[in-house]
Amino acid sequence: MNYEIIIGLEVHLQLNTKTKAFCGCSTEFGKEPNTQVCPICLGFPGTLPVYNQAALDHAIKLALALNCKIQEYTKFDRKNYFYPDLPKNYQISQYDLPLSSGGFLEINSAGKLKRIGITRVHMEEDAGKLIHEDDVSLVDFNRTGVPLLEIVSDPDINSPLEAQEYLNTLKSLIQYLDVSDCDMEKGSLRCDANISLRKPGAKEFGTKIELKNMNSFKGVKDALNYEVQRQSELLDNGETLVQETRLWDVKDSKTVTMRTKEGAQDYRYFPEPDLAAFIIDKDKINDIRKSIPELPQAKSMRFVKDYGLSEYDASLLVVSKKDADFAEQCIKAYSSKDKKPIVNWLIGPLVSEANNRSKSLSELNISVDNLIELVGYLVRDEISNLTAKAVLTEILDTKKTANQIIKEKNLIQISNSDELKSIIDEVIKNNPKSVADFKAGKGNAVMFLVGQAMKRSSGKANPKAVQELLKERLANA
Repeated sequence: MNYEIIIGLEVHLQLNTKTKAFCGCSTEFGKEPNTQVCPICLGFPGTLPVYNQAALDHAIKLALALNCKIQEYTKFDRKNYFYPDLPKNYQISQYDLPLSSGGFLEINSAGKLKRIGITRVHMEEDAGKLIHEDDVSLVDFNRTGVPLLEIVSDPDINSPLEAQEYLNTLKSLIQYLDVSDCDMEKGSLRCDANISLRKPGAKEFGTKIELKNMNSFKGVKDALNYEVQRQSELLDNGETLVQETRLWDVKDSKTVTMRTKEGAQDYRYFPEPDLAAFIIDKDKINDIRKSIPELPQAKSMRFVKDYGLSEYDASLLVVSKKDADFAEQCIKAYSSKDKKPIVNWLIGPLVSEANNRSKSLSELNISVDNLIELVGYLVRDEISNLTAKAVLTEILDTKKTANQIIKEKNLIQISNSDELKSIIDEVIKNNPKSVADFKAGKGNAVMFLVGQAMKRSSGKANPKAVQELLKERLANA
């Protein structure tokens, strides 16, 4: 790569308040178009907005969790632009005195923590939604006025993969705070990206390109990868890049020009005359700070310290707060000092089942005690790993306990040496060629004999015990 990649991300986050930012209309998703509107959010003349207290509290909470400094004196501004989904022809936002600034978020980059600066977190309102059908465009104003936060990163991200990691880390933190559902399919979380390239060592930034219309974190990474390739080829050919906004075309996996980029002057910001500037009390900030729960990185470090988990295992378990709480209940209840068996099942078979069922770990139909009971059978070598996974699936499908399923189906492995010896005697007798191959130094032959023993026992023989007894018997034959 002949260029240094410079990326900054702008995340728009819908807050999970019951009512809109400046009026009492419901924010419930999925209602009939244009049924959750009023003269205030539609911008009728003579109406006056009042900011939502819950939205302000959520905004302060997230800004503090991102290590931002809260601006005690702040105000709203009008951002003027004309678009069919903006009934007032302006958006109430913040410009020169945002709610907060100067924070940071730490991400995992190539196995090391990297600090990404947060330029600002400011409050604003959402626009409506355009729906394009055949030859017409429809507009739904239900989303108009839903409280938004814009989270703007510093240009500290240096690869598309880092951008994806930043978004994953940010989403996890937001969900811990319970200020948004972060559902990209519903539009609760949306991301724009700014990307430029420059020669290594150069001080000046290259020409900035803004990317929009990315509806997944993977889409953000793919769009950025495409732009890196496109821009580097143009620069290599001596061409000049033009500052513009481009859309990500998912179908053709490429970016396309949307418009030349506006600057702040194009929006003609001025203070919102219908909302007075206000002061955020220090006591309020301190009270909200105390309400912030243990966040993912802190929880991960505690899992490593208190339970002896590896950093990797801990990082997998703390992505979701509900999943982390379920995992910790399991780990605490697991009586052995060695927590690895239960952790392996939490990040292995349970995650696999959750993915197959499109659920989270904590949503699976299994109790802490039932999972521990199942893992206990496996650790005691009473059932095989394959059998344990099958039992897990049945637990989730039937709500039965591990104990019920294992006893009903008589799944306990045959580990008694006397029973196994009679099976092994028959296998050796009936497979003289494999026995001869083993004696001739073909070590794999023993695995064929193990398979025959498993078949003869209808899969109930303990494969480890069978292999050990076979080797012992063949060595002495």
